Order: sequence, then C-alpha cells, then structure tokens
Amino acid sequence: MEEIIRRVIEQEAQAIKNIPVNSNFQKAIELIYERVHIKNGKLVASGMGKAGQIAANIATTFSSTGTPAVFLHPSDSQHGDLGIVQKNDILLVISNSGKTREIIELVDLANNLHSNLPLIVISSNPEGVLAKNADVFIFTGNPEEVCPLSLTPTTSTTVMTVIGDALVVSMMEKIGFSSEDYAKRHHGGYLGDKSRMQARSSSDFRVQSSE
Repeated sequence: MEEIIRRVIEQEAQAIKNIPVNSNFQKAIELIYERVHIKNGKLVASGMGKAGQIAANIATTFSSTGTPAVFLHPSDSQHGDLGIVQKNDILLVISNSGKTREIIELVDLANNLHSNLPLIVISSNPEGVLAKNADVFIFTGNPEEVCPLSLTPTTSTTVMTVIGDALVVSMMEKIGFSSEDYAKRHHGGYLGDKSRMQARSSSDFRVQSSE
C-alpha cells in the first residue's frame, strides 16, 4: 500500500512539472486584469463535475485575493443563473475533454446574452471545441490519470488546481495585493488573524523606516 501511495504522489508531482508554461498564462492574466480591474467586470468560472469543483475553488481564491470572481454551474445557468453574467465579465471554463456539452452550451448562452465575452479555457485537449473557440487556451499537458481504471479525474484535477494557483498568484503580484488588502476580505478565523498581524507589522515597519 505504501508503494502505491508513493507512486501516486510521484506521478502527480511529475504531471505538475510537465505543465507547459508559455505566454498564454500571461495573456490570461492580462485579459482578466483588463476585464476585472480596468472595466470593473468579474471573472465567471465554470466546469462540470470534478472540474467544476476546481473552478469553484479558483473563483473563491481569486475573490479572496482582490479579483472579484464567481462560480457559475453550467446546468444552473440554463435555469436563470446565467443572469449573473454581465457585459464586462470574462469567462474561465475548465473541461478535461475540451468538449463537455454543458460547458459548450454555457459559453454559447453567455455570448447570446452579452456578445464577445473573452473566454479562457483550461483543458487537456488542444483540438477540442472549447480550445478552438478560446481567446486564451491553457494546456494541462494531458497527464495520465493515476486512477487504476484511467477514468476517475485525479491527476488531471491536480494539474488544474495548480494552474489556477499560478493564475491567482500572478494576479496578486500584478495588482500588488497586500496583507492589508487580504485582511479586509478575510475577517474570520486563523487567516483573518494572521493577515491582520502581518498588516500591523508591515505598517509598523513603514512607520519606523520613515522616522
């Protein structure tokens, strides 16, 4: 059993290292920055199934770090929730296959509501419908799943999570997001306390430096 666990960890770690890092990451950041921080829109993230759970995590992490974002479930979007999408928003969708029916329908419906919404796609399929219609396509590297059946989303969702983290951290750097900014958005719990302590320490340092 320990050997299986080691193999899973090693295979997923290697898949992360194999993520193709290219200019598309920067293009995605620039698009999100323009739509959210310049035009006052928001990031609308979506995915179906396990990929949807990753999209929801990416949205909440963006929101807590200064870039307003929401998760829109592709099925719920067809029952009224599409109304959350506004003209200056940007779509970020995740589909391992690159051809998830519900996601393709969501993109079409969103553009019927507001035309020419920028689309960022995270997928393992550069030849998929979503990739071909994306303004920015971020390739996962199409890692093999560690699932012994090669079916359950495992390695693919790990890679998707890391790509989301890379986008979030890059945006934090771009907008100069600080501990003070974090504390204003995260009041409760350990992280709220920690961010306020860091903000006070940073403030005290600036005061001492100016004396």
